[in-house]
Amino acid sequence: MAELMSINYQSVLDRVFEQAKNTEMLGEVASYIPELAHVDPQKLGIHLITTNNEHFHAGDAGEKFSIQSISKVLSLTLAFKALGDRLWQRVGIEPSGTAFNSLVQLEYEQGIPRNPFLNAGAIVICDVLVSQFDNPKDEILRLCCELSGNPEVSINETVAKSELDSSFRNCSLANFMKSFGNIENDIATVLDVYFYLCAIEMTCKEMAQTFMFLAENGVNPLSKKTVVTSSEAKRLNAILQLCGFYDEAGEFSFKVGLPGKSGVGGGIIAIHPQKYSVAVWSPKLNKKGNSYLGMKMLESLTTISQSSIF
Repeated sequence: MAELMSINYQSVLDRVFEQAKNTEMLGEVASYIPELAHVDPQKLGIHLITTNNEHFHAGDAGEKFSIQSISKVLSLTLAFKALGDRLWQRVGIEPSGTAFNSLVQLEYEQGIPRNPFLNAGAIVICDVLVSQFDNPKDEILRLCCELSGNPEVSINETVAKSELDSSFRNCSLANFMKSFGNIENDIATVLDVYFYLCAIEMTCKEMAQTFMFLAENGVNPLSKKTVVTSSEAKRLNAILQLCGFYDEAGEFSFKVGLPGKSGVGGGIIAIHPQKYSVAVWSPKLNKKGNSYLGMKMLESLTTISQSSIF
């Protein structure tokens, strides 16, 4: 606690934000999902919440955006709670080293996705949720509302439709896994849950609050209810550390040193267990599909505050 109090996080965030504003915004917005191509590429925000409930922010931290693959952490949380270690028979926990929508590795490993954050892995997780819940979309949104503290968190129906209209690769992944017996339910039903998941919208503040349970040993600090056990929280953070940035996970660990997850909407969530949760947003993506300035902001944050897990 003393260390938390000794860092002036607002001063740190102000420096991080100014550095980012003065850095050339390289990269491109995720135009392969047509609706995301309309997002203002100049948006830039950051929000950090400490484990003693102090909030710090800068820039466009109060504006909603599509969290995309960051939501895969929440679907994984529900599936892990439902199946426990049996889940890992259907999806691995290893870094991928390949693009998030790659078919090549999936064929080599006979329909078992390398990890739950690849598109294929997240589709398997959605298949699990379809089997476990009468209405998995309601369960996902209920968890979002509960963790964020905002009962009005919702999805962007236009983004969900745009995902569906450009879903050729994801349909291929689902059908390919179905051929290996790793998709149990109707493919259209499973993909409907997947597209819904990716169309959730949050602000940086809401997103940082949503993932505070991973900084608090699995406990939602708003309700004091246990979301996952401390052991499960440790394992979720480990998967974030190893797999949260696809084939750039090593780079993120090397430069930032926190468990985290990116989304092609330009958001990134990062966790410092027992210290803080921080969300950043900048829509322009690098060649690996991660927010160009978001990565730089988090690198600056942990460098200036000397607060990585290493």
